[in-house]
Amino acid sequence: MTALMACGMVFIIVARQIDLSVGSLMAFTGMVIAWVQVTWLGADTPGITWISIGAGLLAGVLVGIFQGWWVAHREVPAFVVTLAGYLMWRGSAFLVADGQTLAPLAQPYQRLGGGVNGSIGTAWSWALGAIGCALLIGAALQARRSRARYGSAQAPAWADAAKVVVGCAAILGFVAVVCAYPDPSAAVEGAAPPGKGIGVPVLILIAAAALLHGVATATRFGRYVFAYGGNPEAALLSGLPTRRVLLMLFALMGALAALASVITTARLNSGTHSIGQMAELYVIAATVIGGTSLAGGSGTIPGAIVGALLIQSLDNGMVLMDVSSPMRQIFIGMILIAAVWFDVVYNRRQGK
Repeated sequence: MTALMACGMVFIIVARQIDLSVGSLMAFTGMVIAWVQVTWLGADTPGITWISIGAGLLAGVLVGIFQGWWVAHREVPAFVVTLAGYLMWRGSAFLVADGQTLAPLAQPYQRLGGGVNGSIGTAWSWALGAIGCALLIGAALQARRSRARYGSAQAPAWADAAKVVVGCAAILGFVAVVCAYPDPSAAVEGAAPPGKGIGVPVLILIAAAALLHGVATATRFGRYVFAYGGNPEAALLSGLPTRRVLLMLFALMGALAALASVITTARLNSGTHSIGQMAELYVIAATVIGGTSLAGGSGTIPGAIVGALLIQSLDNGMVLMDVSSPMRQIFIGMILIAAVWFDVVYNRRQGK
C-alpha cells in the first residue's frame, strides 16, 4: 500500500503540492468499505465485493475533489488543506461505526489482501515474469529505434543490453522468491505444498504502476502535470487548464488511497479507524527517496516504487532486529531528512 500511494504522490509532489491526509483518507475509505459489507448490505450479498470497492473508490475520489477544489479554486495551500484533512478524515473514519471494528468481510474480498487463495500460483507467476521480460526487451529496442529515427545520441548497445539483462534478472529473481514460499491451502495430502506465486496485492500494484507510468510519460495530462511543476506561471500563461489539473491530481490521490485501503482491509479481514497511521510519512519518504524532487517538475513512478521497497525493507529489517517502534520512527525520519537534503544539494548544483 505504501508503493501504491507513492505512485500518486509522485504526481502531487511533481506539481509542487503535498498531501498529508492519505493515511486518514485510507482509514475513512476502508471503514466505508467495511460498513457497506458488514452493516448495510451484508457480507453474503451477491457482488458485495465490487459494490463495496466501488463505494470506497467513490468516497476517495469525492474527498480528493473536495480537497482539490480548495487548492485549485480557492488557492488555499495544499499543506493546510490536507493537514485539515488529516484530522477530518480520521475523525470521519471513527464516526462511520462509532469507533467499532467491522468484521468479518466477504470471503472473495479477502483474497485481494493476499491471504488464503490470494495468489496466482507458480505457473502464472512465471508466465507473468516472462511477459515482463519480453516487454522490457521490446521497450529497449523501441527506444533505440526511436532515437535512431530522430538522429538522437544513443548509449552503446552493450550498455542498453546490460540494463535489460539486469532488469530481467530482477524480474525473474522476484518471481523465483515468491514461488519459493509454500502455499499450505493448496497442498495435496502426501505431497509437498506448491509455491504461492505472486500475490494479488502485487498484481494490483503492477497494474496501477504501469497505468500511471503510461499516464506520466505518454499522455497530455502527464505533460501538463510536469509542465505545471516545472513553472506554474508559465503553464498558466500558456493556457494550460491548471485548476482542472490540480483537481484531477487530488481526485487521483483519493482513488489510490481507497485502493490501498482495499488491500489493507482485505488483509486484516476487518475495517478499523486505526489503519493508515503514519502512512503519510512512509509515502512521502518513499516518493522523495525514489527521486521525486520537492522543487517540482521531476519524478518517476518506477523510482517511487523503488523508494517504497527500500523504506519498507528497512522498516521490516528493523522489526526482525527487534528495534523498538520509537527508534524505527527516528531512523526513518532521519532518512527522510537525508533524502530531502540530497535533493536540495542536487537542485543547487543543477542551478534550480
